[in-house]
Formats: sequence, C-alpha cells, structure tokens
Amino acid sequence: MRKRGTLKLNMTAAFFLLPAFFFIIVYIFYPVVDVFHLSTLDWNGISPNKINIGLENWKTLLHDKYFFTAALHNILIVVLSIVVQMPLAITLAFMLDRMGRRSGILKVIYYLPSLFSTTAVGLLFSFIYTPRNGIFTVISKLFGGGIVDVLGNPHTSLLAVFSVICWTAVPYYMVFYLAAFSGLPQELYEAAVIDSANLRQYFFGIALPLLKNSIKTACTLSLIGSLKYFDLVYIMTEGGPNYSSDLMATYMYRLTFKSRQMGYGATVAVGMFLIITTFTYLFQYLINRNAKEE
Repeated sequence: MRKRGTLKLNMTAAFFLLPAFFFIIVYIFYPVVDVFHLSTLDWNGISPNKINIGLENWKTLLHDKYFFTAALHNILIVVLSIVVQMPLAITLAFMLDRMGRRSGILKVIYYLPSLFSTTAVGLLFSFIYTPRNGIFTVISKLFGGGIVDVLGNPHTSLLAVFSVICWTAVPYYMVFYLAAFSGLPQELYEAAVIDSANLRQYFFGIALPLLKNSIKTACTLSLIGSLKYFDLVYIMTEGGPNYSSDLMATYMYRLTFKSRQMGYGATVAVGMFLIITTFTYLFQYLINRNAKEE
C-alpha cells in the first residue's frame, strides 16, 4: 500500500510538472541546441540556402580581436560592478535599516531608478551626456572650457555607460541587502550597544559576517548580469565609438541582425554562453571553497 501510494504521488507530481518541462524544453533547451547547430552554418538568416561549414566560424572566432575586446569589456564591468555596486548597495541598505520607519520615503526615492524602463533611462542619459548642451559641456563652459563628448570619446564611453548601469542596479541590490539586514535579530544590535560598540564596529564585526551568504548570492547575480548587458549599452552607444564600449551581446546583435551573419553571430552567442557559464562556475567554486576552508 505504501509503494502504491508513493507511485501515485510521483505520477501526480509528474503530471503537474509536465507543462513546466514542456516550456523549459521548448524555450530553453531547444534554443541552446539550435544555436550550436547554427554556429556550424554560413547563413544570412533569410535565404533558404544554409551552407554547412563545420568549425570555420569557430576558427574565425578564435582570431576575432573585436570579440575578445568585447569580452574584456564585459569582464571589466563585472569587476567594477562587484567593487562599486556592492559596497554602495550595502552601505545604503545599512543606513536605511538603522533609520527604521523614518526611512520610508527615502526607500521609495532610492528605488525609483530600478523602476524606470531601460530604454527610457538610456535615452535620458544620452541627452544628459550629449556634447552640445549636456551636463559635462555645461560644467566645462562654466569654467571656460569647450564641448565635452563623453559618449563619443573612446576613453570615457564605457565608464559613462557603467555609471548609468550603477544608477539603475544599485537600488536593486540595496533592496536585496535591506531584506537581509531586516532578517538579522535586533538583539544582536542591542547587545552590541550594551557592549559599547558603535555603528561601524557593529557593521563590520557583526552584521557583515552574518550577511556572507547574501553577499555571495548578490555577487553571483551581478556577475551573470554584467556578462549579459545589452539594452542600455546599445541604446546609448551601440558599442561605439570604434568598439570602445562594445560588449559581447552588442557585438553578437550587430553581426546577427545588422550584418546578416546568422551563423557567425550564433557562434559569438555560443562563445558568450560558454564564457558566462565558465565564469559563474569558477566564481561559485572559489566562494564555496573559501567557505569550506573557514
């Protein structure tokens, strides 16, 4: 009877999971397999003639300096995101958590950038950074300078885009850490106060170590997101000027949908997938190994 009950329960669970498995196969597994197949073709995406060229696209990718430049830009954004966004988000969350109910309006104001459409944000900052009458040009002219083209300068375009990414991403992680701080027992803070600890000592000595798992999760999300950035960068610079702000996703998009190199674009997409998977696995391996050693 027990075996029959277990079998019936498993069959019922499988029945209810079938729709989910169907959508996972159709919208995740099949596209991944299909893009691997496309990477072996020479195809413009429209013509019925698909020429199988084997690994030629992969040979081209291994010598494509623009792809590796875009990959380096992605890695730079990963590093900057973890180094800049995480401390800012944790600091804001800690301040708001300590303010208690008085921080209600500040929470709303700080979180607003994450609610805006990425397209709207990209267009907004494109106007803010415009060389004719943008904010940097206005400041420059106040001090007797000339026009400042932030997005048109190869040395500043990527950092300009990253500043906008921070403006939209920090509030998201702020809420993430705020939820983590709110889960800490109030008794810990009260005990720290009784022991004459100040806020800095409580933050670094008690709160931060207890948020270790939350920080790992947030850094992993930031890592994956930074390697997939597309819309904001494409709206503001389209990867320019001269590939200076190009990312793997923007490079793949131009190859696939503008240059009509569907096969090679699929190869870049697969390369992007492999890089993201590898970096995520290595990151998880390193943080888990450190956790075991501790």
